[in-house]
Amino acid sequence: MIEVLILKIEDPGCFWVILKGCGSLVDNEVEYRKLHAEMNQFYNQSCRDVDEVMPLTLEEGQVCVVFCQELRCWCRAVIKTIMSCMEHCLVECFLVDYAKYIPVKTRDIRVAVEAFMRLPYRARKFRLYRIKPVTLHINFCEDTAEIVPAKIWDGAAIQYFQKLLRETTQIEAKLCAIEDERFDVYLYVTAQDEKVCVNDELVAKNFACYMSTEENTNNPTNKPSKQSPLSLVDFPEKVISPVLALWPVFLQGKAPQNLKTGHTASNPLLEKNCKNLSTTSFNGHTESTVGVFLGFPFKEHITISGQTDSDLLEIVRKKQLKEMEHDEKSGCVKLLQFLNPDPLKTDHFENEKQAFLKVSAEQHFVVFNKKIEPCSSLETAPLLVNLKKELLWNNFQGPTFTQSYCWPPIARGCDVVVISHHGNDPLLYIPPILTFLQLRGCYKSLPSGNGPTTLIVCPGWKKAQLIFELLKKYGRCSRPLHPLLLLVGLNNEEVKNIKLQQGCEVIVTTPYSLLRLLEHHSLLLLRLCHLVLDEVEVLLSEASKQVFMILEYYRKTIPVAGRESVPRQVVVVGTRWNKHIEHVTREFMNDPYIVITSMEEASVYGNVQQVVHLSLNCDKISVLLRILDYTPSNAQKTLLFTNSVDETEMVYRAVESSAIYCLKIHKEIEYRFKYVEEQWRKKFSPGTHVVLVLTDDCMKYLGITDATCVVHFSFPSSPSVFGIRLQSMSDNFRSGIEKSSLKDDKFTKAKSILLLTERNGCHAAGVLHYLEHTDAKIPPELRDFTAGVLKAKEDMKLARPLCHYLKALGVCKNMRICPDRHQVNLQIDFPPKSSDQITSAVGYVTILPLHIVDATNYFGRIVDKKEDQYAILAVEMDKYFKKASNKVSVEMVKKLSLYGLHEEKVFHRVQVLEVFPKEENGFFYNVTIKYIDEGRTGQVQGHQLFPLPAELQSLPPQAVEFIVCRVKPIDNETEWNPKITRYINQKIKGKLHEARVVLTLGNTVWVDPMVQVTRLPDLKISVNEYNIRSEILSMGMGTDNPEHIKQLQKLCESAKMLPPEKKTLQTSIRDMASLQREPEQDVDSVQSPLLGEKLSENCNFSQTILDQSGPIAKIEVENATQHHHKCFFPEIKWFQKEDTVTMKIKIRNVTDCKCEFLRNRVTFSAFSEDKFYLVDTELYENILTEKSVCEIKNEEPVIILAKEKKESWLKLLKHKNPNVSFDFEHWEDCGNESPFPVGAEKLHHPATLAMEEMEESSDSETESGD
Repeated sequence: MIEVLILKIEDPGCFWVILKGCGSLVDNEVEYRKLHAEMNQFYNQSCRDVDEVMPLTLEEGQVCVVFCQELRCWCRAVIKTIMSCMEHCLVECFLVDYAKYIPVKTRDIRVAVEAFMRLPYRARKFRLYRIKPVTLHINFCEDTAEIVPAKIWDGAAIQYFQKLLRETTQIEAKLCAIEDERFDVYLYVTAQDEKVCVNDELVAKNFACYMSTEENTNNPTNKPSKQSPLSLVDFPEKVISPVLALWPVFLQGKAPQNLKTGHTASNPLLEKNCKNLSTTSFNGHTESTVGVFLGFPFKEHITISGQTDSDLLEIVRKKQLKEMEHDEKSGCVKLLQFLNPDPLKTDHFENEKQAFLKVSAEQHFVVFNKKIEPCSSLETAPLLVNLKKELLWNNFQGPTFTQSYCWPPIARGCDVVVISHHGNDPLLYIPPILTFLQLRGCYKSLPSGNGPTTLIVCPGWKKAQLIFELLKKYGRCSRPLHPLLLLVGLNNEEVKNIKLQQGCEVIVTTPYSLLRLLEHHSLLLLRLCHLVLDEVEVLLSEASKQVFMILEYYRKTIPVAGRESVPRQVVVVGTRWNKHIEHVTREFMNDPYIVITSMEEASVYGNVQQVVHLSLNCDKISVLLRILDYTPSNAQKTLLFTNSVDETEMVYRAVESSAIYCLKIHKEIEYRFKYVEEQWRKKFSPGTHVVLVLTDDCMKYLGITDATCVVHFSFPSSPSVFGIRLQSMSDNFRSGIEKSSLKDDKFTKAKSILLLTERNGCHAAGVLHYLEHTDAKIPPELRDFTAGVLKAKEDMKLARPLCHYLKALGVCKNMRICPDRHQVNLQIDFPPKSSDQITSAVGYVTILPLHIVDATNYFGRIVDKKEDQYAILAVEMDKYFKKASNKVSVEMVKKLSLYGLHEEKVFHRVQVLEVFPKEENGFFYNVTIKYIDEGRTGQVQGHQLFPLPAELQSLPPQAVEFIVCRVKPIDNETEWNPKITRYINQKIKGKLHEARVVLTLGNTVWVDPMVQVTRLPDLKISVNEYNIRSEILSMGMGTDNPEHIKQLQKLCESAKMLPPEKKTLQTSIRDMASLQREPEQDVDSVQSPLLGEKLSENCNFSQTILDQSGPIAKIEVENATQHHHKCFFPEIKWFQKEDTVTMKIKIRNVTDCKCEFLRNRVTFSAFSEDKFYLVDTELYENILTEKSVCEIKNEEPVIILAKEKKESWLKLLKHKNPNVSFDFEHWEDCGNESPFPVGAEKLHHPATLAMEEMEESSDSETESGD
């Protein structure tokens, strides 16, 4: 028994102790005090000659001496993690005598002198012998629960273990076995004069279970070769001193295998006392490029590797050996044994590389620029223990291949670029960053105040929302970080009033939102240490300017005083590599780790030249012979891939006949594998060209990586096959990050040549997209061919619904992959038989929104004020189902049939979309339904549906889709933020609104504007309470979309049809007036309550319109935002001749001038000096529309109206307007040409007419003033 003192407890499988008492196995307190005194005296005196004791290199696992600020003394330590920062590297060290992890600056690290290593480490790592953790497993299917073994210790078990050791008066241990540096013990505690075995106590409390000897031996975490049983009674006679057994493995007399010398001991003191420990790891294993790291170096420090975890490789090799035993008759397996009979041999690096590549055809490959030791399992991952538990609780199956390589450098605080097919997964960086944020000591020197240390920038609000939810879920396992989701709009007041929660460490945002915030809170990022760019290829394509502004801002915060020793980390994650990422890596990152697990993107990173040749399938051979290089300047190795044995033979004969040294290999000539491999790996002189024709299945056995050119004679069957082909050139990948790589004249740029024929036409769009991504030269024929392919694909989608984004925004960003239709289909969008309310949806209508999809997309009904057919139907349904005999559940529900449903005291007509089967031992089944009169969907039980008689089914479905035009989400988003959607839902759902129909396609109606109108019948006044578009703009979550209607009109024109907007532009106001006029009133004496919307479509709450006869006297307009324009009626001067009337619009420098003519009406609109002018007038007489024109004379618009009858007009407008007056400059001309009426009628001389108009104008102004 050895008495111990507990230093630190992680769990029953890992706790640190100090040995007490006396004897050969325990510590001598006096010796340790003496050692520490000597050590502190030595390193304090050597501060004058620091360079003599400073290590030249630092590596993980290196033994050294560091200065601990907390203890105020020099301590022995082992380097665990190296983290980059501005001037000094920040190193996390483990104090081997105190069992503490502390951050240390590199200037406080010294070489460990051998004289101070004479005593073993005082802190020993113990674990309880032959017990393992258990957990409660619940089987929900069988409704049972049982206690089963677990991989990690439960929190309750750890707390109980800590309680036992805290309440004891004496702790003793019996040493049973040693594995690496961990000592297996039986632990005994004494409390209240009673001695208890902690191992047995944990088992008795169901926190653990016993592990059998066989199970303990076969446990993969316990390596028998490194575990030696010990007994304090009978030690083996030949064993070294028991004291030495408690030393680290590398100090037990084993000679370490050094990879790097680290430094030259030029100083006599160091030559005598210092030992080079920089290449030995703390766990007793030496870092070996051959034994552990199975990658191989590229030029310019690029490295490619497979799954390099040694344990995993050993498992794969064992599996391969088993397959060999069971399939000895397989030719490929025999050949593999012949080529490499000893796959575990590591004498030569090239042999090891080939053996690795031959292990499995299902291997993953990774390209990186610096050595990375991957974590093969969650147990070995550099994450918090509680975080690992939370990941397991959420059924995390990782780490994935990409995570195993990117987690270690991110967890060390290094700059990292990750490019992967799964690059949009936030778990690539969230777990290691959460782990690093727990090192509070790293952030002590940050400026005081409130600000984030971590900033995650996402391309859109949806991704930001997802990351924020993940941070809240996994952040519970760490110290409180108070993450904040920052999404702000264009409302400056909202941005100014934002205040961060105290202690907010992480902000998740978008580029636009962050820059808006920085305009008002410029000191927000003074404490920023970690910057993450999520989906970087999307960020740099849609908001590159904003992203680079953020990076520049981050770079400027680094030199701030006091930040010299804090971490500085930039993490870039995405699915594609491009030149913008290369610029970010070169200019804003400090010696980054680059991890690329997508070989297609690795070729872009390696600057592989992509070439495409189009040809007919029958001409492929001639095209191939034409593109081969017969006189290369350097030695060239070309792989020519085919998809069959016959094709291989055919191509081989053609190439061989062209005087090029050619080899071939396929599965039917497997006996030639060794010969082909030997020939390929020979060194060739400059000017030699070697071609190897092969099939894809041979690549996994050859392991070629030094090809200079790949020719895809047959089109690759999948992206993974394409990536494997490109991987064969990986030795010649040349990154553009290193400028020196361009000066290597002997380097041959890798080239990939793809032959595209008519048989591969369906892949043309994908090939073009990839070539655009690689900035390759694209043949014009390929663009034309791809355009035809995409047109054919669009034609195949004519039966699909019209694209939602096209309807809502006027454009679809992903037309190439979008499954919906992007063109008008006359049969669907304009069916010959459609509901009355759709065909009558022209001009102004009253709508009732019932289901709000987003801020601009709703489902509802068009309400007919004369006769609301749905109201009549609702009464009939209520009357029908009041009879108990009619309210009977349906026995058998049929798909697509109509039924009745009673919900919240209202009966609805519903259509069944899907019927789900009954659950086991269930009485009811669920059905998915659609409310055909409201547009929403839902799920109910089948017994809730009632039969619907034919007379209640006769009325067509009343649900109509409405879309508000000319507004879109801010920041190039394609979907509306839920904040504005909730606001609009609360404001408009179930309320009547007036709207002007712009376009109708199928069951979708586009409206602009859409307002809620309140009528005051006593005052004969209608008040527009709000405009939906203006409300969205005022909230700051939307922006103007002027191209919306234009794009929809182009669709209609392409279908050779005229949009309803053009048909009803001039008559819409009168149509609306006729719908709303009173029976006793004249049509011309009534105006639409939305007439003001015609004059000012962006009005706010205070716009009022008079319903009295005559013109609108006054319109009060308030702008919703500074981007909106008032509508002005310009000053008009007019005069007439015998056959024409001339209107001079008194505004200058007009833009976007538009003028439309009807027989008795003229409409003019234009912009001038940021003001919008609109004229919509009814003429006194008729005109000839085809001869009327609008011209610009002397920078002013002039409208010339051709009279239908050559006679003098008594006045210009049917209704007087104060802004219209006669032009006296042309009085005499008009007087000479105007005939005088005779008889008793009043003479209408032009002068008299002008005076009358002036008097009417003054009277109108007086009335308005009153």
